[in-house]
Amino acid sequence: MLLSCRKRFLAGFLVVSLAGMAVAQGRGPVQFSLRSVDGQTITSDSLRGEVVVLAFGASWLPLSKTQLQGVRKLADQYSSRGVVVYWVSTESEDAKSKNYATDEQLRSFSQRYGLKVTVLRDPDGLVSKKMGVDQLPSIIILDKQGNVAGDPIGGLDPGGNLAGQLADRLDKILIR
Repeated sequence: MLLSCRKRFLAGFLVVSLAGMAVAQGRGPVQFSLRSVDGQTITSDSLRGEVVVLAFGASWLPLSKTQLQGVRKLADQYSSRGVVVYWVSTESEDAKSKNYATDEQLRSFSQRYGLKVTVLRDPDGLVSKKMGVDQLPSIIILDKQGNVAGDPIGGLDPGGNLAGQLADRLDKILIR
């Protein structure tokens, strides 16, 4: 019976892993639901028709200040072109976790660095993993059909020029 359970677990893991790889490679829309620190729910369905940038990070990362400055500039530069930008915190909602952060702490953190985009939560990392993210910070771009557009972009331009780093990819998607 134990062997049977292990086989089912491994088979399920393989299916989830392969599904995640297919999504990360742009094969079909990604289905997700994320909660904002203000209590709203943002779903993949509600974003269809929009080009979306999801900037995954965490307030405890040393690069977070640079990431938030880049996200702010990206949103300022591309919002008039129809790009919706979100910062997605991967911090835990479990008070017992060492990576725990309350909604208020995340709101305060984003305000401290002048972030004017909606802050979402992916506390278990399920959405980021589904999209192929394997490091923080990382950026995912979704096209208007909800497909992941290219591989995740990990790390940051040391100069904080996120808009420059993403310009070619965003411009190609916006032209379609």
